[in-house]
Amino acid sequence: MADRPQPHQIQVHPQRRYDDVGAKGRTGPSTSTILAIITLVPLGGSLLGLAGLTLAVTLVGLAVATPVFVIFSPVLVPAILTIGLAVLAFLTSGACGLTALSSLTWAFNYVRRAMGFMPDQIDQAKRRMQDMAGYVGQKTKDLGQEIQSRTTPTAQEQGRRT
Repeated sequence: MADRPQPHQIQVHPQRRYDDVGAKGRTGPSTSTILAIITLVPLGGSLLGLAGLTLAVTLVGLAVATPVFVIFSPVLVPAILTIGLAVLAFLTSGACGLTALSSLTWAFNYVRRAMGFMPDQIDQAKRRMQDMAGYVGQKTKDLGQEIQSRTTPTAQEQGRRT
């Protein structure tokens, strides 16, 4: 009985694979991350391009249709139909653009989380930038006061000479 190890005495060390570890000890992006980027970036780009194309075609169509409205003003049904189609085209353009931007934002956030950028690192970077901005502002203020103190006696001496 004394030779058998007790459960609290057993130590298990997980095996770590070193073949996929990068230069700083981080692993590279996973396959799902790469597939998500390969899928979403072209999709978002094409939707954004489609939104721009729809907007351009809508504006050209509206520019062509405006003189027709003036010449054929008594015919209201085609005018209402054209205006309705123009509004529908603007809404479609906005929906495609919004979809493209939201998918690109999602992909960016997904990659950022997968690569290990955490919000606390971002907050720390923000704090460092604010500290640096405050330091530069203080140095600028000090330099301005020094320049003012150097020019003030010169102005007083010129006032004495006259």
